[in-house]
Amino acid sequence: MRDLTSATTAPAALARRQHHWRRDVIELAALFVAVATADLIANLVGHAPDGPALLCLSAAALAATAGFHTWWARQHVHSPPPAGSHARDRTTEPGEGSAAHGPDAGTALWRVRTTVRDTPGSLAALCTALAGRGVDILTLQTHPLADGTVDEFLVRAPAALAPGELTRAAADGGGRDTWIERADAHDLVDTPTRVLSLATRTAMDAAELPMALRQLFGRCTIRSTPPGTAGPDPAEDTLEGTIMRLRDPAGGTISVERAYLPFTPTEFARARALVELDAQLGTRVPEGRTVLTLPEGNEFTVRRVGPEDLDAARELHDRCSPATLARRYHGPVADVDRYLTHLLSPRFGRTLAVQTVSGRLVALGHLLWDGDETEVALLVEDAWQRRGIGLELLRRLAAQASDAGCESVYAVTRATNTAMVATMRRLGLPLDYQVEDGTLVITATLSPADASARLR
Repeated sequence: MRDLTSATTAPAALARRQHHWRRDVIELAALFVAVATADLIANLVGHAPDGPALLCLSAAALAATAGFHTWWARQHVHSPPPAGSHARDRTTEPGEGSAAHGPDAGTALWRVRTTVRDTPGSLAALCTALAGRGVDILTLQTHPLADGTVDEFLVRAPAALAPGELTRAAADGGGRDTWIERADAHDLVDTPTRVLSLATRTAMDAAELPMALRQLFGRCTIRSTPPGTAGPDPAEDTLEGTIMRLRDPAGGTISVERAYLPFTPTEFARARALVELDAQLGTRVPEGRTVLTLPEGNEFTVRRVGPEDLDAARELHDRCSPATLARRYHGPVADVDRYLTHLLSPRFGRTLAVQTVSGRLVALGHLLWDGDETEVALLVEDAWQRRGIGLELLRRLAAQASDAGCESVYAVTRATNTAMVATMRRLGLPLDYQVEDGTLVITATLSPADASARLR
């Protein structure tokens, strides 16, 4: 922080030193002129015959001069700056950036990440270059590397400042490999608080680990690979540039990948800490239950299910017709039971079940983490189809996806499955349709503000 303090205070102190000697000379000259003028007036008043009249005339001239000065000061101090003025004194003074460029005063939030040399003064030079563009630094993280330091800033910049100009400012301050991204109010939470919040969510629900990793590192792809499906499981966690591979406590591998920026050892340590927390707590599924009442009066319980519900889910499969299973799994139905172990694992997403009073499952709704996307899927027992159960499940899944920070959800079905198309349309969300070889992919764009409304 020593470099940061010197970067923000040195320019202002230098400016004050440059202007102090000029102001002292002007004030001294004004003092000499005032003394000479007073002596001249005293001689005229004391020796001239019309001295009193001259004294009154001088007083009137002084009053007129004072009035003119007051008018001139008001016009030049309180009037708005002329068009095209950048008002650099309002953006470069420490502590004034937030007041002059608040959320309603034409500013934008950015995340800036750049690499600088690990030498004294490098951070100060970078901060000075950003301050020269009117950029206000809100938070700062440092990631030590073997050949330098990665500095990650959350900044508030004038809205008129182009992204390229922000990158050039970082380069002028000695930064290289600069990456910038628009931020929002959620990024104003400091990193320790955000990590603790994500750790709490992970502790409450095992399905939160992939989403916690995605939210911790921004735009990245999270994939959970079951054990034995992609070669032998890794003996230890590895970091390879833009890819982290972490041993899954439940078996298999969790990979975190992003294309635009290599991970740092600090980020690698944070990811390993979250995975270790998940391993210590074991499998856990929240116990929350809600009551679903159909228009015809039947009451059901909607709850989260997990691996312990595998037998009940298989019984549901046995009661479904081959046509229903084919629409759900898009292929042969002889071995669909093998999908259930994957679908019910909290590592790959969340599963909601609709349960009768007697405890029998009549429907399953899956919210699946698919890399950087999110899939929804439904299975409703034949005897309970077309009664609104699928729609209620879909609404809850969409709300959960929105609360988890997902921007959209998609459903994969056959192009002839008109019931699924109708259910997606009844969500009331913007939809995108893609058809290829008889397979229909429907993508719904989520609105975070409507998440709670869809739950009701």
